[in-house]
Amino acid sequence: MTATGASEGVGARGAPVEGPWWWARRRSAALDVFLAVASAAECVGEGISSAHEAQVPALLGIVLGLLAGPVLLVRRRWPVVVVLVSIAVMPAEMGGLLSVVGLYTLAASDVPRRITALLAGMTVAGTLVTTFLSLREDVAAQQDFHPPMWFVPLIALAVGLVLTAPPVLWGLYIAARRRLVESLRERADGLERELSLLADRAEERAEWARNEERTRIAREMHDVVAHRVSLMVVHAAALQAVALKDPEKASKNAGLVGDMGRQALTELREMLGVLRTAEGAAGRGAAASGAPERLAAVASQAGAKATGQARASAPSADGASSSAVAGGSGPGAAASPVSGAGDADAEGPCLTELADLVGQSRAAGMAVELTVDGAAEEAAAEDGSAGAGAPAVAGRRYAARVERTVYRVVQEALTNVHKHAPGARARVRLAHRDGELAVQVENGPCEGGAADAGLPSGGNGLVGMRERVTALGGVFVSGPTEAGGFRVSAVLPAAWPAID
Repeated sequence: MTATGASEGVGARGAPVEGPWWWARRRSAALDVFLAVASAAECVGEGISSAHEAQVPALLGIVLGLLAGPVLLVRRRWPVVVVLVSIAVMPAEMGGLLSVVGLYTLAASDVPRRITALLAGMTVAGTLVTTFLSLREDVAAQQDFHPPMWFVPLIALAVGLVLTAPPVLWGLYIAARRRLVESLRERADGLERELSLLADRAEERAEWARNEERTRIAREMHDVVAHRVSLMVVHAAALQAVALKDPEKASKNAGLVGDMGRQALTELREMLGVLRTAEGAAGRGAAASGAPERLAAVASQAGAKATGQARASAPSADGASSSAVAGGSGPGAAASPVSGAGDADAEGPCLTELADLVGQSRAAGMAVELTVDGAAEEAAAEDGSAGAGAPAVAGRRYAARVERTVYRVVQEALTNVHKHAPGARARVRLAHRDGELAVQVENGPCEGGAADAGLPSGGNGLVGMRERVTALGGVFVSGPTEAGGFRVSAVLPAAWPAID
């Protein structure tokens, strides 16, 4: 900080220094040069007058005036020096402008206030003494003027205060105003930096939310479409294998492939419609964060519609196998329609549809068994037919997100068995425990005689299952078994019981 309170190297309003030496701006330098010239001229004139009165050479007064007046050039750098010089030349009755400008600069600078008060008091005292002596001589020279005793001291005191108080008070006001402006500027800069940081953080959060939303939507689409398409590929492979040997079975498999393809197309079309609706709502300022939940609900509705169409068009000769496939909607066949994003949690696949899901895999040639353990066991209904052969869990007992997650885990695990272990036996276990719901899907080793359907794998199935389970505070474990198979296990907290 300089003596005037301005930062070195920085001008007013934070502008870089443009003037020479210690001046922040060129106009400040020009002003000080003008004041120095005016002060020098005043001091020279008063010095000549004082020299005549003191009967000394006029050259001495001129030299003294030329030395004292230009001191104003350094008033911004050394204001104390300017005031001391003005006090020093007071006995010569010169330096009025020098004293006034020096006191103003001193009060407006960052010099400690005790030094300012001391120098201002010295200036008042010097002005008082010189004025008192000058007035007393003038009064004594006038024979017909006899003022009272208090006249000369009072006039001397008034002159001292008038020449000292206004510049000091004005300088203090300017200093306070400068500090206030600097404080407001610093506060504005701080707020601007905070707003910039908040904007950056908001952008980061928005980008994170967009990425998270893309991941959730991609996971939902993978779970909804991949399972049904995988079953289509399995049935197509079986159709190719028996096309010449068993035309009746080939025709039946062709009908199943067609039904599943229509269901997959219907579900995909409905999901893309939801995405477009969510994008339009986001463009209008509405929140579209419920799109993944709506995807599950739309998939359930689409699956229900496709199932009804498949049941109506399927021939009665298809038997239990065809009924089992048409009766399950894959990624959720909810009976109630989707009423909007607000009803998404009430829609979507639930535990009651696990039997249909297992029936689809059984119809595709997999030997799969579904067992239910725990408190809901008495609510399960045993079905001994070939088409079902598994207990059905009646009613929605848990939160919709919990049941939907369990359904997706079973769905993806069975899809992986179709992909990586064709012909292997699988077992699905559902256990109702105190405060939690556990599910386990385990398959044995792949049978050598089974035909590989050649299903591709993107490596996203296990990742998606883990994300779903951990998002609800559950535990997910997967890995190979000692018998050469693979096991997928998930335990979810059974909080927020659903209202039937």
